[in-house]
Amino acid sequence: METPRDIPVRITSATVNAERRITPSWSIAQLKDKLELITGIPNASQRLTLQHATDQEVVIEADDEDQMQVGRFVQTAYTEIKVTYKTGAAAPKIADVPKWVMPTEVYSARPSTVLAYKKAHQVGRFDPAAPEIREQKVAQMWKEVEERGITANARCCISGTRHGTIRYVGLVPELDGPGPWVGIELDEPTGKNDGSLNGTHYFDAKPSTGVFVREKRVEVGRFGMLLEEDLGSDLEEL
Repeated sequence: METPRDIPVRITSATVNAERRITPSWSIAQLKDKLELITGIPNASQRLTLQHATDQEVVIEADDEDQMQVGRFVQTAYTEIKVTYKTGAAAPKIADVPKWVMPTEVYSARPSTVLAYKKAHQVGRFDPAAPEIREQKVAQMWKEVEERGITANARCCISGTRHGTIRYVGLVPELDGPGPWVGIELDEPTGKNDGSLNGTHYFDAKPSTGVFVREKRVEVGRFGMLLEEDLGSDLEEL
């Protein structure tokens, strides 16, 4: 008995455009199981349509999809099979998709990981000299704060573009990285906070005028303060 030859087809969806070969003797249910692996759309939620060059659309469906063969619908090579969600079905939200997270102890025990490489080659925090390097880096940052004249209430410019007044110089545990941060109240509402981070208050500032930056971005000088009349219509457009 001759086995039906596989037929090359194009599989398309909102996220997929790929060429695959299907076997005409597959049932529609079998095809949907395989398409779920390609498109991510659950087989029960799939709506399959054949897209012909004439723009004619043929729905691939049957009362008994476990018995109806795909070859009944797909007979021409390179026909497009479009996979969409059925009416009433919707793509699941990312937050609702079950996820598997590898336990830390399992990952730590694996030999061929980035963590294992860092441990073996003493990279980053696994470098025996890491604590000393960190201390030197922090000391250099504080030295630069002093050399740049970064002190509370001094006028400054950030990266040559935004003007403001320094309101805080010190540690900010809520932000990544060791060493000092410079809290600045900007003249214009182009900041990210009001001087507080995650409920911790560091300095007073109007909403969207507070920002925290590293010392290397701060230039202290006699930078004039913008008055409300200077801001004018710009504020009205925000």
